[in-house]
Amino acid sequence: MKKTSLFLLFLLLVLFTNAQSDERGYIVKVGDMAPDIEIRYLDGTVKKLSDFKGKVVMLQFTASWCGVCRKEMPYIEKDIWQKHKNNSAFALIGIDLKESAEKTAKFARDLKITYPLTLDTEGESFYAYAAKNAGVTRNIIVDKQGKIVYLTRLYNPREFQEMIRVIEKLLK
Repeated sequence: MKKTSLFLLFLLLVLFTNAQSDERGYIVKVGDMAPDIEIRYLDGTVKKLSDFKGKVVMLQFTASWCGVCRKEMPYIEKDIWQKHKNNSAFALIGIDLKESAEKTAKFARDLKITYPLTLDTEGESFYAYAAKNAGVTRNIIVDKQGKIVYLTRLYNPREFQEMIRVIEKLLK
């Protein structure tokens, strides 16, 4: 009886953990409403994600110490930001995880990134989307109604190209 109870407790724990986080570390899924996080710009401006309702939004979680982020960000700059930066129906928000404004600004300069990098000094925004021990380098595409329509993890060229197609389709 005791072994059965322990097994059931273990099974419930596994099921609960899996329900809280997918295999890529997300705690949200496609079709969910995007958590309404604060967006803290380097100039001190603070907005909420809900302020962007009516726009297609790409949230890009990053960090200066992340090698995969550094690999992906020039593609985001060239293939997404430069193409859509003047489209009033699109917003790209880079969110730098647990770093200072000075470090974030230097990170953008070093990589020649012109899209806005914002601050998530405590990780609150990141942890609204990903599990506590999840890694950075993730993109979230949010439609004009505020629903999550696409999630990426790490940099995969095929997944990145599909994300571009999703953005372009949403902007039509």
